[in-house]
Amino acid sequence: MHGVFDIVGPVMIGPSSSHTAGAVRLGLMARKILGEEAVRAEINLHGSFARTYRGHGTDKALIAGILGFAPEDERIREALQIARDHGLEFSFQTVNLEEAHPNTAVIYLVGRSGRTARVRGASVGGGNIMISNIDGYNVELTGQYPALITIHHDCPGVITRVTQILAHAAVNIAFMRVSRQNRGETAMMIMELDEEPAAAVIEECQQADNVEYAFAIPAI
Repeated sequence: MHGVFDIVGPVMIGPSSSHTAGAVRLGLMARKILGEEAVRAEINLHGSFARTYRGHGTDKALIAGILGFAPEDERIREALQIARDHGLEFSFQTVNLEEAHPNTAVIYLVGRSGRTARVRGASVGGGNIMISNIDGYNVELTGQYPALITIHHDCPGVITRVTQILAHAAVNIAFMRVSRQNRGETAMMIMELDEEPAAAVIEECQQADNVEYAFAIPAI
């Protein structure tokens, strides 16, 4: 069964929901994952994005998202100049990611504090997105739900403890995925939730044994 966005697309600025609304959400998700204002953005574009990003306004849409704009924001048309005015350095390169979705972007951001984030995602139609990799961890993140993300040591008990904290706060988990690069090292857990967790809940997760970092991302 198709949703309304699959049929008519979302409210947006630009000619294509995949190349504008979805691209804005990709940029916005990358900014949320970075967790602060970006001062540099290096964007690699694959497939259809690479071939048409200037003509379809994908470049403006991605930068608009990185600036924090919503897909319907009329400032998207001027996003490149607004970024320059705000001191955001940005560059675009075309790449071949082989079998990746044709509307895929890899976004590397540097924040004002020096924090970095590398996010790979695709605009999959109707303004919808799928984030497939964050800082080398394979993930599945749609942005349709609030999410809690943890970076933690890959050892027994961590997942149980974090999910117990959420259960105690009456926060229900809609979807969950855990990704690791090597056994016993660092892992990433992404929980898409039915509601945004309170700041105290995030802090309690942050303080849990073997959790290095915990942060929340709102639905976008």
